[in-house]
Amino acid sequence: MRKSLGNKRNEVCDDQRDEITRLYGNLKDADHVRIFDNADFGYRRITVERPLRLNSAVDEARIARIKETTAFANLAVSKKRKDTKAAQAEIEEGRKLQEGILSALRPLAGRGIVKNREQFSEMVKTAFKKAGLKTPTVLLKALLMALSERDETADICTLPAPQTSRQAGDAKGHPEPDPELRDYENVPLKEDVDEYMKHEVLPHVPDAWVDESKTEIGYEINFNRYFFKYTPPRPLDEIEADLKKIEKETADMLAEVTE
Repeated sequence: MRKSLGNKRNEVCDDQRDEITRLYGNLKDADHVRIFDNADFGYRRITVERPLRLNSAVDEARIARIKETTAFANLAVSKKRKDTKAAQAEIEEGRKLQEGILSALRPLAGRGIVKNREQFSEMVKTAFKKAGLKTPTVLLKALLMALSERDETADICTLPAPQTSRQAGDAKGHPEPDPELRDYENVPLKEDVDEYMKHEVLPHVPDAWVDESKTEIGYEINFNRYFFKYTPPRPLDEIEADLKKIEKETADMLAEVTE
């Protein structure tokens, strides 16, 4: 086209439309025709999860991370802007809680690195209970995360078991996914997801699983894939001859300049 219309650069003329209609009506594979089912273009976009593994410990570096967390810092921040005395009292109370939390945690430094999050969580809760501290769930989670690091050798972190599972005797719950290890795969509609995982994913990451609640269906028509024709590379002799020719032309041009 003389002028592009949006992303359109080419125009299909009447003769070409007739040819396309004829090819479609014949419905036979040819150089410009490939026949597929609708499902051939479809795929499932699956979310592949891997379990979260953390080691936990109390040391100065991790204590410093606690001080930087929003939940911990907000303890010494007051929302009472109008009442100055009440705001100051709230801030002082928050600072005392901060000091109490750090004081209660420091004796746990002697326990070293713990590779089971549930075990470490109970240690922290026990320490807070002995110190008479009450920590909201959000704050406790932030503290535990600040004291933890990802560790492939650690035990798998588990989510709390649903009520039905606990009634059935399953107290461990399910593995907690690690957002940093989350990946996505496109599996053709005509291919079984379990078989795909068995051959393409599990040999590399045996602890992976599919979160079926996040699976989406999509379609894609890749013309290059269906109509690609392999063109063998030029013989090396021809390429070498062209390079020598270019080198000679370059040398001649340099010679003219230097003269």
